Amino acid sequence: MMVVIGLFEASTLSITNLSYSIDERNSIFRDVSLEVKEGEFVSIIGKSGSGKSTLFKLIAGLIKPDSGEIVLTDNKTKLLGEVGYMPQQDLLLPWKTVLENVSLPLEVKKEKLNLEEIRLWLARFGLDRYEHAYPHELSGGMKQRAAFLRTLLTGKDLLLLDEPFGALDSFTKRKMQSWLLGLWDDLQKTILLVTHDLEEALLLSDRILILSTTGIKDWKVNLSRPRCDQVIYQPEFMTMRKELELLIHHES
Repeated sequence: MMVVIGLFEASTLSITNLSYSIDERNSIFRDVSLEVKEGEFVSIIGKSGSGKSTLFKLIAGLIKPDSGEIVLTDNKTKLLGEVGYMPQQDLLLPWKTVLENVSLPLEVKKEKLNLEEIRLWLARFGLDRYEHAYPHELSGGMKQRAAFLRTLLTGKDLLLLDEPFGALDSFTKRKMQSWLLGLWDDLQKTILLVTHDLEEALLLSDRILILSTTGIKDWKVNLSRPRCDQVIYQPEFMTMRKELELLIHHES
């Protein structure tokens, strides 16, 4: 089955006829095609085992598809090291400070560290008072902000966020969602987010991709930007959430 999702003139990511199987009996994807437009925020949802994290590993070049093509901006078919990838666990190095952790992408690329610029980013992420702190001294939300900043400082156009707020308590998660909304307009990045949280997907996204055994369904979020977190209490938001939940149930 081939599922084609919105074709755009300026795409950051283009996937064509993607197929991937664990073995002969376990097919994860079959002839899936999609495109993600430059500057979009797209969430990916679906039941456990639907292949969300596997899709990220394929896009990041960590595993190879059985067939099909994954192309980044400017026809880059080389994937490994070409996207910013943030897993659910923060993976901060415990023996390094916040400043040292967020600077890692620059060190790996052997780029000269611009400490003044990095400190400006730390301030925007609410971490300027913690640049010399170690991960064990940070709250869960601070760790995720540091991990997100490290991902951002890779300098990649496409950022893959695999349930970055999934391990946080509901109050901290809501604060992080609000923080990301406030930051979003200035990031000028394309983001793919894996989440199980329907409200999070609706609140943050321009589009939602629903993964199921039959392929991928594209669902547009009709909420204007800039967007504030109070939109979740509006009747139209609750209506959209109900529609999305019904659609997921139908697709599964």
